[in-house]
Amino acid sequence: MIITQAHSNCNRDTARLPRIRARTIYSLSGALTAALLGLLCSPSAGMAAKSRSAQGPAPVALNSAGNFVILSKSGISNVPPSAIVGNVGTSPITGAAIGLTCSEVGGKVYTVNAAGPACRVVDPILLTKAVLDMEKAYTDAAGRKLPNATELGAGNIGGMTIIPGLYKWGTGVAIPSNGVTLSGGSNDVWIFQIAQNLIVSNAAVITLTGGAQAKNIFWQVAGQTTLGTTADFKGIILCKTLIAMNTGASLEGRALAQTAVTLQVNDIKAP
Repeated sequence: MIITQAHSNCNRDTARLPRIRARTIYSLSGALTAALLGLLCSPSAGMAAKSRSAQGPAPVALNSAGNFVILSKSGISNVPPSAIVGNVGTSPITGAAIGLTCSEVGGKVYTVNAAGPACRVVDPILLTKAVLDMEKAYTDAAGRKLPNATELGAGNIGGMTIIPGLYKWGTGVAIPSNGVTLSGGSNDVWIFQIAQNLIVSNAAVITLTGGAQAKNIFWQVAGQTTLGTTADFKGIILCKTLIAMNTGASLEGRALAQTAVTLQVNDIKAP
């Protein structure tokens, strides 16, 4: 509001410039006058940056789990062809439980042993740390206090526009085919605490507006996450159990599952 009012005052002063110049600052050249008014009327980059701070809770720290677009403890099944942009890994289950081929992964495939796709990178230490960080991130998201809203829409958030914040449900959450919009700035954060399942209907779309970014959206799901056929989902899924993506569903975010991830001709890219 202060910056807006300053611009309004400057606009009025600029309009009166000929009269002001004649009466009080006639000794200044026109160029110098314009320069001085420009300095007074234009907020600095620092002022502009401070005009709006990030909204919502602090983001969830993924640490090394953030190096993966898919991370699973008990395997990744796949009906090809899927297109994965980012790193993939499983632990403690062996690489034999990764059903992706090398051509489907635009990143590295990490395994705990020499089984799995031919392009695998064997690094059990890295994977153990990533899984621990995934579990810590889940616990962090689940433990956040003072939600902005509880039981929003009685668990059905279809058609809503949701601003940044912490949202909590003691039940499951459904996103019908009319989807949901998340509206906020590029640094704003959403955390969704879901005590049961997250069910996203066929063709449902998560729409981001105002500069909102998938990397700042965290879906903490205690049950199973299911993305319906051709659904278009955004955000980091921190799931206690299975993440199931049906045919043609896409994800801009990360699928971090403490059991399995199942794919069927899906597109997934890191946010």
